[in-house]
Amino acid sequence: MASSQAVFSQSRVVSQPKVLNGKNRIPNGAKGLSGSSAVKSAVKELMPKIKSTTQSRSQVSVQAIANPPKKVSKGDDAIQDLTGGPGGGGMYTNTTPELRRIVPDANGRATVKVVYVVLEAQYQSSISAAVNQINANNKDLCIEVVGYLLEELRSESNMVEFRKDVANANIFIASLIFIEELADKVVAAVEPERERMDAILVFPSMPAVMRLNKLGTFSMAQLGQSKSAVASFMKKKRAEGGSGFEDGLLKLIRTLPKVLKYLPSDKAQDAKNFMMSLQYWLGGSSDNIENFLLMLAKEYVPELSEASIKVEEPVVFPDVGIWHPAAPSMYEDLKEYLNWYDTRKDMKFERDAPVVGLVLQRTHLVTGDEGHYAAVVQEIESRGGKVVPIFAGGLDFSNPVDKFFYNPLNGGKALVDAVVSLTGFALVGGPAKQDSPKAVEALKRLNVPYMVSVPLVFQTTEEWTDSTLGLHPVQVALQVALPELDGGMEPIIFSGRDAATGRAHSLYDRVEAVAGRALKWANLRKLKNKEKKLAITVFSFPPDKGNVGTAAYLNVFGSIWKVLTMLKENGYDVGDLPEKEEDLIESVLQDKEAQFNSPDLNIEYKMSIKEYEELCDYSGALHENWGPPPGNLNTNGQEMLVYGKKYGNVFIGVQPTFGYEGDPMRLLFSKSASPHHGFAAYYTYVEKVFGADAVLHFGTHGSLEFMPGKQVGMSEACYPDSLIGNIPNLYYYAANNPSEATIAKRRSYANTISYLTPPAENAGLYKGLKELAELISSYQSLKDTGRGASIVNTIIAKATECNLDRDVELPGPDVDAGDLEDEARDNIVGSVYGKLMEIESRLLPCGLHVVGCPPSAEEAVATLVNIASLDRPEDNLVGIPSILASCVGRNIEEVYRSSDKGVLADVELLEEIKLASREMVGCFVSRTTGKDGRVGESALAGLANLFGNSGTIAPWMDPIKKSKFKKANPAQLKAQFDYLRFCLEQVVKDNELGALLGALDGNYVIPGPGGDPIRNPDVLPTGKNIHALDPQSIPTAAAVVSAGVVVERLLERQKIENGGNWPETIALVLWGTDNIKTYGESLAQVLWMIGVRPVPDALGRVNKLELIPLEELGRPRIDVVVNCSGVFRDLFISQMNLLDRGVKLAAEQDEPLEMNFVRKHALEQAEELNVTLREASTRIFSNSSGSYSSNVNLAVENSSWNDESQLQEMYLSRKSFAFNSDAPGSGMEENRAVFESALKTVDATFQNLDSSEISLTDVSHYFDSDPTKLVQGLRTDGKMPNSYVADTTTANAQVRSLSETVRLDSRTKMLNPKWYEGMLSSGYEGVREIQKRLTNTMGWSATAGAVDNWVYDEANATFIEDEEMQARLLASNPNSFRKMVATFLEANGRGYWDAPEEKLEKLRQLYMEVEDKIEGVE
Repeated sequence: MASSQAVFSQSRVVSQPKVLNGKNRIPNGAKGLSGSSAVKSAVKELMPKIKSTTQSRSQVSVQAIANPPKKVSKGDDAIQDLTGGPGGGGMYTNTTPELRRIVPDANGRATVKVVYVVLEAQYQSSISAAVNQINANNKDLCIEVVGYLLEELRSESNMVEFRKDVANANIFIASLIFIEELADKVVAAVEPERERMDAILVFPSMPAVMRLNKLGTFSMAQLGQSKSAVASFMKKKRAEGGSGFEDGLLKLIRTLPKVLKYLPSDKAQDAKNFMMSLQYWLGGSSDNIENFLLMLAKEYVPELSEASIKVEEPVVFPDVGIWHPAAPSMYEDLKEYLNWYDTRKDMKFERDAPVVGLVLQRTHLVTGDEGHYAAVVQEIESRGGKVVPIFAGGLDFSNPVDKFFYNPLNGGKALVDAVVSLTGFALVGGPAKQDSPKAVEALKRLNVPYMVSVPLVFQTTEEWTDSTLGLHPVQVALQVALPELDGGMEPIIFSGRDAATGRAHSLYDRVEAVAGRALKWANLRKLKNKEKKLAITVFSFPPDKGNVGTAAYLNVFGSIWKVLTMLKENGYDVGDLPEKEEDLIESVLQDKEAQFNSPDLNIEYKMSIKEYEELCDYSGALHENWGPPPGNLNTNGQEMLVYGKKYGNVFIGVQPTFGYEGDPMRLLFSKSASPHHGFAAYYTYVEKVFGADAVLHFGTHGSLEFMPGKQVGMSEACYPDSLIGNIPNLYYYAANNPSEATIAKRRSYANTISYLTPPAENAGLYKGLKELAELISSYQSLKDTGRGASIVNTIIAKATECNLDRDVELPGPDVDAGDLEDEARDNIVGSVYGKLMEIESRLLPCGLHVVGCPPSAEEAVATLVNIASLDRPEDNLVGIPSILASCVGRNIEEVYRSSDKGVLADVELLEEIKLASREMVGCFVSRTTGKDGRVGESALAGLANLFGNSGTIAPWMDPIKKSKFKKANPAQLKAQFDYLRFCLEQVVKDNELGALLGALDGNYVIPGPGGDPIRNPDVLPTGKNIHALDPQSIPTAAAVVSAGVVVERLLERQKIENGGNWPETIALVLWGTDNIKTYGESLAQVLWMIGVRPVPDALGRVNKLELIPLEELGRPRIDVVVNCSGVFRDLFISQMNLLDRGVKLAAEQDEPLEMNFVRKHALEQAEELNVTLREASTRIFSNSSGSYSSNVNLAVENSSWNDESQLQEMYLSRKSFAFNSDAPGSGMEENRAVFESALKTVDATFQNLDSSEISLTDVSHYFDSDPTKLVQGLRTDGKMPNSYVADTTTANAQVRSLSETVRLDSRTKMLNPKWYEGMLSSGYEGVREIQKRLTNTMGWSATAGAVDNWVYDEANATFIEDEEMQARLLASNPNSFRKMVATFLEANGRGYWDAPEEKLEKLRQLYMEVEDKIEGVE
């Protein structure tokens, strides 16, 4: 690409910047710094020369940059109250409006009282300066003013003062009031005083607040109902969403003279004054605010109608333009800016210096609160980068991006090499709504990395520093989650806020991080491929040589091999790349497939203690947890060891583990911990010794992003920030795991690239299950002959042999089917048949995915069948099962329910529908298959003709044209298969390798949702930068409906199994990914249980609640104990607030205790613990902030626990941190007493499964969060609670017992030849996957006693007693095989598996043999 220096030079123009009526001069107080202060050192040298009496805001900017406020000493009582940080009152912010109160000496003048409420603090200094100027110079008028930040109104004491202030105010001003619960408070306080007040000015806000507007005859009281021009305009722009409202107002101001001449003179004047007010406000400078207040006083305060008050016209600044702190003016023309930039005397740049585009908020510039922006500009320039800092008056930055970020000599080529938004907002939109499609289009065109750094808005610097939460949850929703939908990454806090002045100031170390990381991304566009250094990081968890290359659903080394091959083809230096994948594994593990006589991984680098301490500037902080280096991990006793292997400019390294997995005491007592020295040495090597230009974390997931630190908004003391340093972080992440991908994005600054999970297949039937299906087929054809009864007897015996007697109610051995009625026999067969079909049709991922490898046609069928099984009313699509059932006069939901009950005829009908669906989809997919058996783009192109040619017989009709389904609705089927064609196209468009190559070239990675492709095919194609969703958008209305169905089925089943009694308390788990995939179904389940309904606000954000009356609910309110995963806590803290408010709302209802178990238990616990009712009704728990999991999974995986009580103590000590909506800023506070007391009342434990890809034994998270045996130990009666799992992976939602689900999981995966042979096809990594399922199965024995003995028996028969299988496992991955053998012995030793002594002796002998082979003993 053309060098940016050439562009800067060639764009030089003769004319100097124009000044038109002062329009583009920098406002008073917003003038930039002199060129000599463009670097940090110069700023610091300048500071002693600045006199304290200086009033110029340009010099205030220097002060803000060089000297951010120091933390107030604890002895300073005057300010202690204001900056106490979270915990001081428990609010998110504890600043006080008294800092913004100015009470003048009237001295006989008329006093006008002004009260204002704003979202952000940047207007504070302008308003204060303007008021002080008026009070000092005006002989007729003085202003009393007090200002409230919106967030301060959460405090009841502040609300009391606010109501008092409003009650005697003349003028009320508000702007950007977009948080409805606080907007309601504003309306409640101001509305009663509206008629009395002289003027009310509300600029863009929630409709209810906008309706308060009143300026003479101008009113918005009828907003949404009136047909006036202004009201129509407002309504239209609100409906358009995004930034249309603000930008539309700016346009209206410019065209005002044309509009006003058609209005009556008095109305015209008031409307003009309103628009003029907005112009003053948007101008923002102290001069503009002064004239704004003078105009309002003169025109609308009756006492001043005759006063001689001079009012100047607004000083107008450009709506869009370029600003630079050292420039003489704002620029509206790119060439003029480049001309000035290229002729600067204070800075010299390399000819091909990287160019960073900055996006700024105009209000900070016009109010003079721009010191934090100047700091970023100076830091980037001091590091040799150029900048183009743009701003916009509205909230649509896509237009200025198009206008200023392209090469003026070649409009199609980007001028900038990276973009950093310093607004914190979405590119198009703001605190109200956003338009991510428009933003993504603009960023796709520009095609450079896009970072969104965040200024502190609602917290002071001290409050953020002290907070374990980090960034304020409302700000996370508005300024982190929403920009992620645009593809924004790296939410680094770059500026703080001073409690006293409201001014922004730079946070030096954070500004350095933003600048350093932006330039590293930009440099990827400058470096030649052969020069680029890439560190590929693989994981090893649990720490064992057989686990190197751990990642969910991914063949890691096969995928790395494909990546290296691609890099080589694109000019990267990959050295002497091995000829095949197996040799690559061997080089990293030192000996092929972790085989014998190879105790250590390959050592790539040995780092001396001296070098480590010199290069790792945070090493001293690790001493508290690990002592001095080198410690005892990743070391030879004298040096730190970095494991891995270098190939040219590519380093394949093994990330060290957490370090305390094998230490039961650390697992038990560690609320959180630091990385060990070996972990720090690894990342120190990658950045400062190897010199990586980027790191690629390979697969879901490692430990970096889960290291201790703030939840969101890292400080330099947070370990993920320290470890990643300035290295651009690319991260291959499973597309179905958006929640943990989001943690990686926010805490380790990852640019995630999604990869497809393995294609799903139906589990099928095997061995005795297959024989059972054949017997049922015989019964169907022979039941009316004399053989029917004998076949039923055989079916009963076979089902018992297959251990189905725990899942299906079967007659005892003394019952003869010949003595039963026909209907009873049919019901037995129907129940067994239904269970078999449940097993057969269950989806399971087969094998492991290789990055960039599209699925085969056969692999695509099962996924498409399940996509087609769902009704999608939002897309006007009817699922195939619904279509087929309808054509034979049935409702599919009725068929599902009847089949669940074992009605044979409906079990058969459902099976026919299922088989017909598969055949139809199979016939359709066969038309897309290439010669290699995989779906091909060329075949898909041909398939398109089927949808455009009305004379063609649709292929999907062939399988059913002679069946009972031949009259299926053709239009509905065509629409469904058109949708399936779209889904197939998305699969084929896989961009997993392309996105990585683009990211390494410094390109923009297109964002996309993560989740289950069956529920949400928009997840496809993979190769996207995964985002989650707006946390305030859930639960959706559809999720609430689905949740209601599951809750009723759960309560119905528990009531049946609990002697007809309602469960009083249910303990359940909330997962981040599940709630993203289902749009909040499990969140809504909690609200259904307690009988509370979520209500969206006027902008569709779910942040309000209403109680469901008992008459409508029709049952008692069920108490809950909610265990939120650490990831859910990080992503959905605002919804935890909602849940806690909901529980407390239920607890405070004066209702019969037998109809309100929440209140019943809260009253009991309040008395028992001597606390208030609200504290006793605390029910929303998780880990401490920055901590994840109960560590039960680590203990089980590493066999590092003594007994179950130790596991239960881990759970209690790490999961007893409560969220309190009465003190939301306090974060997670330990409240073990209430936690234990609530658990004692639990009758049932409950979890959700929402995706076929992840089930109970696939990952350790599920048993890690299970409290079943713990509850039994806490209950005074020692009763084991019932345990349930909701399965919503198919259209037919089920509630099963935990044991049923474990059995189903075992049958369909671990014991299923289709699954384990698929895994073994991946060799080394496949053996590890099998071993992992066995370990996780034992985890369920440990926490819930949910595993039947036969599961261990069958697993032992399959993998140990079969000598051929044993040999295959040993040859592929001896370390994982050894772990399998040890797990069988451990399960027996802990009493979970009752096995005969000869089996155990064989296992002991086998363990010793494998151990000897691994150690090289012949």
